[in-house]
Amino acid sequence: MSKKNVLNIKECKNQKKLTMITAYDAASAKIAEKAGIDMILVGDSLGMTIQGNGDTNSVTLEDIIYHTKIVVKNAPNTFVVADMPFMSYEISPAEALQNAGRIFRESGARAVKMEGGKNILPQIQALADAGIPVMGHLGLTPQRAAMLGGFKAQARTAKSAEELLEDALLLEKAGCFSIVLEAVPYKVADFVTKQLTVPTISCGAGKYCDGQVLVFHDMLGLSDFCPRFVKKYANLGELAVSAVQEYIKEVEENTFPAEEHSFNINDEEWKIFAEKHPQ
Repeated sequence: MSKKNVLNIKECKNQKKLTMITAYDAASAKIAEKAGIDMILVGDSLGMTIQGNGDTNSVTLEDIIYHTKIVVKNAPNTFVVADMPFMSYEISPAEALQNAGRIFRESGARAVKMEGGKNILPQIQALADAGIPVMGHLGLTPQRAAMLGGFKAQARTAKSAEELLEDALLLEKAGCFSIVLEAVPYKVADFVTKQLTVPTISCGAGKYCDGQVLVFHDMLGLSDFCPRFVKKYANLGELAVSAVQEYIKEVEENTFPAEEHSFNINDEEWKIFAEKHPQ
């Protein structure tokens, strides 16, 4: 499998549906790569899926670098995008460039993702000018959930749909190589997708985008909460609980470990030992 780059991804527009999944550790990275995924996102969703927090805003730059480095190491043939966490880019283009540079140098990610529209255009431009590919993110932007009244669908009025379209066009002009549309009505996402020359990636924005992204833990049934737009392709959480319960039962009944799960000593050596320690 050949590793995709920014140009490959952009060329998929109107040619091939792009696939993307989150990963945060060696196990999830290896699974995603073995399955043949196009892109891996080391999302700040790790704050909820890995750290068990109620939102993504507690995730730090060091958290992202740490987890991205692990993912890149264990999925070397997959294009890895790292989220820029809350308050790592909002203050100024200079700070955004410095922090994105750290992610690139220290983790090996090949792109970063930033949430926001016209309010972060200078930051996107600064990164693009420096040669750091940026994936945009519009619609429901989890880092700003407090301002949006929670994790709610966006662009559901004519005015807000117009604003989304305007932001998408501005992000493309500023240099984004692709744009995530999250929790956006599919008709709006379809229209926006057709106006852009760069791919759109749907996260609950319907099937008419150029690609799809899902959170690893959500699609495999490992999350306590699952957004309505997620399809569970497996219920690994239930299987894991059943497996642990079976383990507890066998330990308490003294049926685990069986002989095949235990090491042994040959009879002659045991005889020598036992003769020294008669019981």
